[in-house]
Amino acid sequence: MPPTPEQPHLNGAFYGPPIQPKTKSYYRPGRGGGGGPSCNPLTCCCSCICSCIFNLICQILITVGIFLAVVGVIFWFIFRPNVPKFHVADATLTRFTLSPTNNTLYYNLAVNMTFRNPNRRLGIYYDNIEANAIYHGQRFSSAEVQGFYLGHKKENNVSVAFKGEQLVVLGSGDKSKYDSEKVDDVYYIDLKLRLKIRFKVWFAKTPKFTPKFECDLKVPLSSKVV
Repeated sequence: MPPTPEQPHLNGAFYGPPIQPKTKSYYRPGRGGGGGPSCNPLTCCCSCICSCIFNLICQILITVGIFLAVVGVIFWFIFRPNVPKFHVADATLTRFTLSPTNNTLYYNLAVNMTFRNPNRRLGIYYDNIEANAIYHGQRFSSAEVQGFYLGHKKENNVSVAFKGEQLVVLGSGDKSKYDSEKVDDVYYIDLKLRLKIRFKVWFAKTPKFTPKFECDLKVPLSSKVV
């Protein structure tokens, strides 16, 4: 038996091709059963249509908003609308007695008012005027004023009367104020108006507005205040 050849001496290092790790590849089929991702044509089409409709609506709203803003600015510069003017010309108080036993207020108050239209190109329809007489926060009478039309730069004088009796419950502080006012027979009465008006522009009329006016009166008994 021939002798076994001697192995060459190795210095501990070995150089050779790198060892590749073994990998496994997996394949997961799509939900639709095909080999790749699936897309429902009907769903995609509906999504595109909804997106187009939404964008169209947004564009229309933006265009309408810009148009209305431009029209409003042009309207303002052409007509320059001003709020109606109102003041009390005079007031007459012939009775104002608060019963100490049953808190009933007996009153007789007449007020002359002046309405003025400060606009040069706008008319004003006063469709409804509600006048309220108030004493220390307590409304004791109301009256309706007949409506009217007020032309450009025009004025109209209107009279309203409050007469009758009404239960008025005043607190201790307000009752003391009444007693002090009764000494001089000068009473602090508030007049509040609620209006429904429309502006007239050429042949067109605007929707109704509901402004409120308030006037604090200091009315002597059986006298006038101007």
